[in-house]
Amino acid sequence: MSDAPAAAPVEEQLQNLHLDEVTGERVSKTELKKRQKQRDKEDKKKEKAAIAGPKPAASKKTSAEEEEAHLNPNQYFEIRSRQINKLRASKEHNPYPHKFQVTTDLRQFVQEHESLKTGEHRQDVEVRVGGRIYTKRISGQKLVFYDIRAQGVKVQVMCQAQEATGDVPFPAQHEHLRRGDVIGIVGYPGRTSPKNRAEGELSIFAREIILLTPCLHQLPSEFYGFKDQEQRYRQRYLDLIMNDSSRNVFITRAKMVSYIRSFFDTRDFIEVETPMMNAIAGGATAKPFITHHNDLDMDLYMRVAPELFLKMLVVGGLERVYELGRQFRNEGIDLTHNPEFTTCEFYMAYADVYDIMDMTEELVSGLVKHVTGGYQTKFHTQTGEEYSVNWEKPWKRIDMIVALEEAVDEKFPPGEELHTEATNEFLRKVLKKMNLECTPPLTNARMLDKLVGEFIEDTCINPTFIMGHPQMMSPLAKYHRERPGLCERFEAFVCKKEIVNAYTELNDPFDQRLRFEEQARQKDQGDDEAQMIDENFCQSLEYGLPPTGGWGMGIDRLVMFLTDRYSIKEVLAFPFMKDDGTGKAEKRLAAEEVGIKPMPEEGIREYYPFSSVPNRSLVTRWPAFSSLSTSIRVRCSMRSYRTLLAKLTFSWLSMSSS
Repeated sequence: MSDAPAAAPVEEQLQNLHLDEVTGERVSKTELKKRQKQRDKEDKKKEKAAIAGPKPAASKKTSAEEEEAHLNPNQYFEIRSRQINKLRASKEHNPYPHKFQVTTDLRQFVQEHESLKTGEHRQDVEVRVGGRIYTKRISGQKLVFYDIRAQGVKVQVMCQAQEATGDVPFPAQHEHLRRGDVIGIVGYPGRTSPKNRAEGELSIFAREIILLTPCLHQLPSEFYGFKDQEQRYRQRYLDLIMNDSSRNVFITRAKMVSYIRSFFDTRDFIEVETPMMNAIAGGATAKPFITHHNDLDMDLYMRVAPELFLKMLVVGGLERVYELGRQFRNEGIDLTHNPEFTTCEFYMAYADVYDIMDMTEELVSGLVKHVTGGYQTKFHTQTGEEYSVNWEKPWKRIDMIVALEEAVDEKFPPGEELHTEATNEFLRKVLKKMNLECTPPLTNARMLDKLVGEFIEDTCINPTFIMGHPQMMSPLAKYHRERPGLCERFEAFVCKKEIVNAYTELNDPFDQRLRFEEQARQKDQGDDEAQMIDENFCQSLEYGLPPTGGWGMGIDRLVMFLTDRYSIKEVLAFPFMKDDGTGKAEKRLAAEEVGIKPMPEEGIREYYPFSSVPNRSLVTRWPAFSSLSTSIRVRCSMRSYRTLLAKLTFSWLSMSSS
């Protein structure tokens, strides 16, 4: 009975609630009205939206650099070429100015201002540097960062609108700059004060940025880099832009060449230059390139070695001479051979092979210490094998014949019989016994060389002298003073490769003639690399060559070992490459892309071929024609001569007809 009065108010409350048909809830009248009102508003919004159509999605504004990042290289090149051509045509901003005054070396900049503390600036110090853009970062309309490189150093450039000076507004200074462009920067040194790390970065705070040379091509990304080996050799300029390791190779090479020159200059040697083209390919056992002289109508050989000319200079009284230069050999291309390569040769009167051996140790050991700071280096082969090389003197010395006898367990014929047919048969049997094949022709020299390569050279990791060569392998070396049939010669090997060849020079004209004839016999047997008889050199020996030591070293191979590069192409700025098969149609130039026509050369448009002149015989009988044409020919080029002569002819014909 006591619960009855409490239940009555609850029932009254339920009767006052109304059903919300959308949600199925029972709510008060006021709440129901609110909900209906809200739903009416939403329905009206939907109607308006349906009439107006879908709203365009809000797009984030992207920079020109971000948009260009999605282009392929051809699209980028085309767009960039047109942009730069517009700048050229506008005359307002010359993209190729004549001069920018650089007063600061970027390497010195880093050394002098590395001590700056975070947030510290030196506004009173003006910096004027040139460099290439590697990255560009835009942080709003009034702040741009660049990473530039020059002289092998990378430095950040910070550009702020409030710091900008010069005639060109801040946005205009930066809108046309892209990765790869060469720019000039005027500013002051300082160190940034970033919020996200404790130490700032040494930077140039730019007051003015000037475009000096635009890069029309898209640089490879910094993430992927430029690693394709074939393309790096073909586009060495791009390789040097992208890869500091390639740059360091050529800097090391230059240091080595400079050291070698200094070594000889300080010992009273004279650097000379000898002919690159010869009527006879002499001085080394190698197959030459043949070229043709049009005016003389004669074939010439590109030199395979400068040896004979250098020895003729010693005959003439230049007792210490050397030459650093290119040689050309028409032979195979592999990891250690290129058709053209660089050697250093020197010839020293009154020295013998033993003096030269000591000089070799002194030169090469000193060179390694100068370049690397020590005598120990590492070299990695193509297969990944690692060699630890100790260049410190003294070097190991191996007698060739003795070492071969131990390797093949056979007693070799005496030295004076090594050139005979009997020895030829002996060497063939040894090759068969050791399961070795020698490429024909199977001359004694080639078979011995094969055995040396297999059993001696492959053991030479540290610098090693191989001595005691047979005379028939060394047509320009002097016979051994104690061992008949052998000569005073050595080859220096490192990491199984030859780097030096030297000997006591043969100065006996009678003996030299016999050696050349032996080489001629080998050439008759089919050995294209055998030397020819050089009569002029033989005659020079008849005037007297003093006792002389001669020496030759391959620069490229030595650079390979000291820079740890297993391919010779890595140490040649522009190695020989076979045609890649890409035609000109696939490589449009920038001028072609924007439709620039070549300017006509003076006189070409008005050139009248003499063959088209009527009555030529009448013209040539004109008394003044011969003397006047000769006078014109002496004073101008052939093209201008023909042009003037044609004009003269037509003028004379016109006068004659009138």
